[in-house]
Amino acid sequence: MRILAIDVGTGTQDILLYDSEKEVENSLVMVMPSPTVIIAGKVREATSAGKAIFLKGGVMGGGPSSRAIREHLNQGLEVYATPKAALTIKDDLDRVREMGIKIVDDAGEKVPAEDYEEIFLQDIDLKSIESALSCFGVEMPEVFAVAVQDHGNSPHESNRIYRFKIFERLIDAGGKFSDFAYGHKDIPADLTRMISSSKTLCNREAVFMDTGPAAIFGALLDSAARQPCLVVNIGNGHTLAAIVKDHRIVALYEHHTSSLTGEGLQEQLLRFAEGELTFDEVFDQGGHGCYTRESTDFDQVKSVMITGPRRSLLMDMEEDSKDSKLWDRLHFAAPFGNMMLSGSYGLLTPYLPGKLDEQ
Repeated sequence: MRILAIDVGTGTQDILLYDSEKEVENSLVMVMPSPTVIIAGKVREATSAGKAIFLKGGVMGGGPSSRAIREHLNQGLEVYATPKAALTIKDDLDRVREMGIKIVDDAGEKVPAEDYEEIFLQDIDLKSIESALSCFGVEMPEVFAVAVQDHGNSPHESNRIYRFKIFERLIDAGGKFSDFAYGHKDIPADLTRMISSSKTLCNREAVFMDTGPAAIFGALLDSAARQPCLVVNIGNGHTLAAIVKDHRIVALYEHHTSSLTGEGLQEQLLRFAEGELTFDEVFDQGGHGCYTRESTDFDQVKSVMITGPRRSLLMDMEEDSKDSKLWDRLHFAAPFGNMMLSGSYGLLTPYLPGKLDEQ
């Protein structure tokens, strides 16, 4: 079986082609700019050219692309968008209009600009991936596993609060891998970004998951992982941590990486593991929050697994700032020898020999 695992992040999209007939370590991999970074580049090109832009497609990740769109508007240039594409920017179309973006139909019949750049929004660009693989004589597989960060559609509530309501529900349901993974027909209606990716892959077998849990389950594939385990994924956009017991996520924490220092993260991780950190404390700092279903005495934590492209946040701490309580059991996770692919490997958990029963 050949499976293409795609972990869509804020800075990169990490693509892994798994072949069950080969050693996992021999999987083909590509770490490429994330879709939102690519879209941001296209928007900036239009801004430099003084052109209006017309956003089409579906719901995808924001961040860099949304910032580029705001800057385009700040330059006095026009932005048009279909209703679905506009939801990439905000879940409430009235708020999108208040930004100065004009909502039009899919055909763009109401775009009055004579010279505009049409930009298609999508998290999964099958054409580009297939083209890249074909350059090396590799055929596209028919099975996909995709991770995107989906806050859930919440037009009248903070998406940070809503996101943690989703996590609470899944943790309360058991917190196992299967609780976080969806097939095409299983994706809840409020996970609009995930649904958009599902539509892109509608004719192919696929499984979908949020990027956070995907990275957590991927880090557990490192041979140094021992449970109960504190797993931390320090991503380009977000830092997510989880307490994992018996292959179940029993507590979750998420913050914006740009808001953290190594010392601050270390302090919050220790308090999170002890069950002392509150949702309000993290949320009031601009983070997403935390949820603890089962607290753990940190002395019971057997390993601390750190992964993610911004793991230097902890690695670069001064030695005298490192708390031995955390560092004596800390490992920098690299499942199958590749730190950047933790999320992609996590997506493959059900397909890896002997791993489904564990997770």
